[in-house]
Amino acid sequence: MNEIETHAKTGAGKPRRTEPKEVRRSQLIEATINSIAKYGIAGTTMSTVTEFAGLSIGLVNFHFKSKQNLLEETLMFLAREHHDQWRRAYEDAGLSARDKLLAIAESHFHPRICTRKKLAVWYAFFGEAGRRSVYRALVDDIDKERVALSISLCREIAEEGQYQGPSADTIAHTLEGLYDGLWLNILIYPETFSRDVARAKVLAYLALAFPKHFVMPQG
Repeated sequence: MNEIETHAKTGAGKPRRTEPKEVRRSQLIEATINSIAKYGIAGTTMSTVTEFAGLSIGLVNFHFKSKQNLLEETLMFLAREHHDQWRRAYEDAGLSARDKLLAIAESHFHPRICTRKKLAVWYAFFGEAGRRSVYRALVDDIDKERVALSISLCREIAEEGQYQGPSADTIAHTLEGLYDGLWLNILIYPETFSRDVARAKVLAYLALAFPKHFVMPQG
């Protein structure tokens, strides 16, 4: 149980009112993630957020003027966190296109990114028709950056291996679909789908698409 959940459930040791602004905002965003994971978007209110954060509604309203603002800031937090994770992995990987593509793929299943609570927030936005346009408006540019890089890397790998299979565009977009689908499986079937299982399935697809560059996982 994390610190915010402890405050909400026990009522003990409430966070000090003098915490810096960014600390407060982080506490409230984490509380919103917890609330959406438990109650969904429709059931999440300023009151449920304060339940998890151990803070007053007045403080929530001070930092986030409305529920809509709080939801959008929470989604942007997750989008930036995801972006920073895969971008850092991409930049830290080896010089080869193969290593960089693998780094982007594996970053989707990093323990910081791929948690059931955070996945619940992503799918809450995906699942509500009224929220999809909000999602697109907020994170389209981030998604397009990753897809463009993946297409470029797939094209480079295809040229190196002289592959005659699907186009780089097709492979990169299929990877994007795999990430989303495997995230959904982790969320819905936690007893059979883990981060490691999902990672192995992506690697298996890469081994099928680029057999000279990736090794098929065993089992």
